[in-house]
Amino acid sequence: MTTITGTMRWGGGVKFSGTSTFGHTITTDIAKSAGGEESGFRPTELLLYAIAGCTGVDVVRILQKQRQDLTGLEIEVTAQQSENSPAYLEAFNVIYRFTGNNLDHSKLQRAVELSESKYCSVSITLRKPVKVSTAIEIVEQIPESK
Repeated sequence: MTTITGTMRWGGGVKFSGTSTFGHTITTDIAKSAGGEESGFRPTELLLYAIAGCTGVDVVRILQKQRQDLTGLEIEVTAQQSENSPAYLEAFNVIYRFTGNNLDHSKLQRAVELSESKYCSVSITLRKPVKVSTAIEIVEQIPESK
């Protein structure tokens, strides 16, 4: 089993930032109407990008192996969010927009099916019950001596 870790650090207000394995920084924040500064991605928004990015990698790789002349792919993910708090995501709709030459619809359909059912770890995780455990650690801040 492989372990992956993501760490976010509070940046004041309700903003958090983290650095990826590859050294890229991401910031999350919320709407001004909810007390944020709108200075980053909404946390729930990142889940939509995770679905699109994960399945996109798989679909492109599969279609390249099938020698499809793919010149573009746009993946739009829309989520339905509950009205009540917590405003969890109830449903996802994923639209794949393929651009290319002489693309075979059945191969596109099969690539999407394989990604969503067999390869995309994000999509598969969302379809399964996931164990979540939590722990609390306290780091005492030692006052600086004068």
